[in-house]
Amino acid sequence: MFFEKVEGLTSPIDYATLKECPELERMEYFQNPQGSLFKLTRGEYDFILDMIRDENPVVAEDSIDTYTKDDFLNEVYMTEKRYERLVAVLRNKKNIILQGAPGVGKTFAARRLAWSMMGEKDDSRIEFVQFHQNYSYEDFMMGYKPSENGFELKYGIFYRFCQKAANQPDQEFFFIIDEINRGNMSKIFGELLMLIEKDYRGTKATLAYNGLSFSVPKNLYIIGMMNTADRSLAMIDYALRRRFSFFEVEPGFDSEGFTHYQNSLNNETLNELISKVKDLNREISLDKSLGKGFCIGHSYFCGRDVCTEEWLHSVVDYDILPMLSEYWFDDANKLQRWENILQGVFQ
Repeated sequence: MFFEKVEGLTSPIDYATLKECPELERMEYFQNPQGSLFKLTRGEYDFILDMIRDENPVVAEDSIDTYTKDDFLNEVYMTEKRYERLVAVLRNKKNIILQGAPGVGKTFAARRLAWSMMGEKDDSRIEFVQFHQNYSYEDFMMGYKPSENGFELKYGIFYRFCQKAANQPDQEFFFIIDEINRGNMSKIFGELLMLIEKDYRGTKATLAYNGLSFSVPKNLYIIGMMNTADRSLAMIDYALRRRFSFFEVEPGFDSEGFTHYQNSLNNETLNELISKVKDLNREISLDKSLGKGFCIGHSYFCGRDVCTEEWLHSVVDYDILPMLSEYWFDDANKLQRWENILQGVFQ
């Protein structure tokens, strides 16, 4: 005789809940819990399975659109060589952080990276969270939360997603974390700092809250995003830095996809403004107090079917210039020079 685990429950059914059900009061285990193996009647089995399905419904398979590398390159404005390197790094390390300047489309790229690796737009295999200073292990993994009768153990979003991925080992799952460096990494990850490592995927560790074993499945990838131009953030935790690869997402003005998009708008003012922004990015890159992580991203100019001068004016006045005033708050002459250059495009 042998036993095989066929499913890990995203939302486990606890003992107290089963004990309170009159339909189970004659169950052999509740009558005499001494021993290892206990019988279930067909009715008891069906009743417990109904409870499980209520809390862990089987997702119906809908028709899902395919998504290829070409689709990614048409939307994300990254070169094919950079894309292939990005995929190779993520498959090798399992964990990656997309870092880059504001407006390079990190969040936009992350979901489409997952789609392209899955080969389809299956959002049921993608989970998305955003870290902040008050985000905790209790939110991420598990913790005791107030309830009607005091406190009860609640399972967090990462715990549930890992169980979901473990139930489908032949599929790839993606956990996306926006603003990953805004959270307290040790506070959020706890013992997961070891379990998320590539070499420890599938390795079981005992969790402090429930005393049960847990592992991060091998078919789960973690994608974090980090804005390199946010001065308010401390350096990311070194323990996490060792477990993630870091991939620089650069402004895509020179990519084939963006060039095609720019040509489709057929606007001379846009062409001139983008030329000036490229010059601006070169100066930012050479600035010792800034660097390429502070460049202006291409996404400020994306998502339009028709290009109007009013829209371009608003991008310059309300997006780019406020950012430059933060960058060069101590250099009024340089700020004024670039304000004149960018505004001069509309003369």
